[in-house]
Amino acid sequence: MGGVKETNILKMTTPNKTPPGADPKQLERTGTVREIGSQAVWSLSSCKPGFGVDQLRDDNLETYWQSDGSQPHLVNIQFRRKTTVKTLCIYADYKSDESYTPSKISVRVGNNFHNLQEIRPHVLHVVNEESMDLQVSG
Repeated sequence: MGGVKETNILKMTTPNKTPPGADPKQLERTGTVREIGSQAVWSLSSCKPGFGVDQLRDDNLETYWQSDGSQPHLVNIQFRRKTTVKTLCIYADYKSDESYTPSKISVRVGNNFHNLQEIRPHVLHVVNEESMDLQVSG
């Protein structure tokens, strides 16, 4: 019983840097960040029935995405137009199930699937919430 939970994963931030470990919901309430994931089309490399995009994107921490296939496990997020994403927030509950919780993620950007470039490999030091400042247009 584990997996990855997106908690308003794509955010636009104000020019100030998002503090590490900051609560994204609180930052959204104060206007520091703006959730933009709803402007994108989301797809997954695979998922078990009942553990797909809807569960990844809802605000319920009891639901999550669980892949069902060989690696790599991918979450594809496509915006209809060029969009600047400055912060990526991921909720992963390592204590619930370490076997399904990622230890590394790779963020790639591009104009289509064929020209994606990795911008920043990231090792997750997950307790619960993890934020990454991206500073990239894609």
